Amino acid sequence: MTTTAPQRPGPHGAAARGRVAELHAIRAQALQGPGEEATAAQHAKGKLTARERIALLLDPDSFQEVGQLRRHRATGFGLEANKPYTDGVVTGWGLVEGRTVFVYAHDFRIFGGALGEAHAQKIHKIMDMAVAAGAPLVSLNDGAGARIQEGVSALAGYGGIFQRNTRASGVIPQISVMLGPCAGGAAYSPALTDFVFMVRDTSQMFITGPDVVKAVTGEEITHNGLGGADVHAQTSGVCHFAYDDEQTCLAEVRYLLSLLPQNNRQSPPRTACTDPAGRRGDALSSLVPADGAHPYDMTEVIAELVDDGDFLEVHEHWARNIICALARLDGQVVAIVANQPRHLAGVLDIAASEKAARFVQTCDAFNIPLLTLLDVPGFLPGVGQEHGGIIRHGAKLLYAYCNATVPRISLVLRKAYGGAYIVMDSQSTGADLTYAWPANEIAVMGAEGAANVIFRRRIASAADPEAMRARMVKEYKAELMHPYYAAERGLVDDVIDPAETREVLIESLAMLRTKHADLPSRKHGNPPQ
Repeated sequence: MTTTAPQRPGPHGAAARGRVAELHAIRAQALQGPGEEATAAQHAKGKLTARERIALLLDPDSFQEVGQLRRHRATGFGLEANKPYTDGVVTGWGLVEGRTVFVYAHDFRIFGGALGEAHAQKIHKIMDMAVAAGAPLVSLNDGAGARIQEGVSALAGYGGIFQRNTRASGVIPQISVMLGPCAGGAAYSPALTDFVFMVRDTSQMFITGPDVVKAVTGEEITHNGLGGADVHAQTSGVCHFAYDDEQTCLAEVRYLLSLLPQNNRQSPPRTACTDPAGRRGDALSSLVPADGAHPYDMTEVIAELVDDGDFLEVHEHWARNIICALARLDGQVVAIVANQPRHLAGVLDIAASEKAARFVQTCDAFNIPLLTLLDVPGFLPGVGQEHGGIIRHGAKLLYAYCNATVPRISLVLRKAYGGAYIVMDSQSTGADLTYAWPANEIAVMGAEGAANVIFRRRIASAADPEAMRARMVKEYKAELMHPYYAAERGLVDDVIDPAETREVLIESLAMLRTKHADLPSRKHGNPPQ
């Protein structure tokens, strides 16, 4: 038996090992970033670094970076002497609960996270990869806008991002997480995505900052007062979710992703459910007062219906007279749109119409069934609403429902009056199944208003107008507003026991799971704007 003596490494092997060592040194430099001082400054602002954020978002050890060694090629203004690796943005993909997610994160420590040519090209590549792979895209935004030293090349980079946001719309879920400043044209990318998260005190979004506002209008305002998380979550509606810290914010991003499909060709992930499908909701009858003038909290109704009482409310603090939420029924994700009688009696107004329309469109794009819970007295009257375009904005919600092809179920809990009843996914606009509780009142308007119109002359000429009005109201209710009037005319498929609502909804969704509906052949619709 012969043995071969180990060979000594030759000069080529030593050179290869040297190259590998050089690679590891460069990677270590790229991972470290600009140094401990810059990291400490980021932490002092209450903010995490880009890589710390990615580690919180993704499953442990799942991140695969793309373009780590990318550097800019710009010259002038000292840029040629400052060419850090990554060019101020970390891009790649990883897993969230075992499913692929693409991500890019601005590194504020490098050029303030400002976007230059190389920086933009890295983002373009990861956006293209997300669409090609059919997986969600999450952007962790903490940047100072365009890199001024690179001029128009930086602006062109934003154009490429906007175009890709638009092409990916309705194809893959796009989530923007605002973790620092976002000013000027950069704010339009989050506005084009499906969901926007913000962190209080550290993140702001605005087109023109406080200094410009003061110079042009004379108004003085702080950064947070102009474009902070609470402003956009409560007033403008730009932000869907606002949280106090980055850790909670990123945990909620993970939760939202668990409720969304990978793309528009898939359904949301279904989970095992320990909450019995046939669980009775005996508390529901006591949660909703029979008297339509008495308010109640619709979130308590939703909690009683859905799996384990768990749901994620979208735009919770904006247009609070309507609720938009994601939840599960027997493990299947469902989108809930519901009037909220605790706020403005649950009327539809401009903001509520916009909020619900956008939510319906998003859920329809990603194959999430729609459940609509109605308790609506109508549209909000007033000069401000009419001049603000309630007709146009209300039509957005009507268009969204009529255009939706996912399973659609509506349930009238109590009152459903006038045009608001039609707009809120009535059977005549294409709802697959419509149910009502025994206390329902479906009518053109409330009995008091209807009696005043129909019987105004008889009331005016009566010896006791108030007694006559009460009599006519009672007569109108008995004739046209009894609980079975709509069911008798086929406008409601069934009147159900509130306690059996969960079981009825789950069985209905199971039947509709294989629903298929085609829209007319067209380039695209022209929804009201």
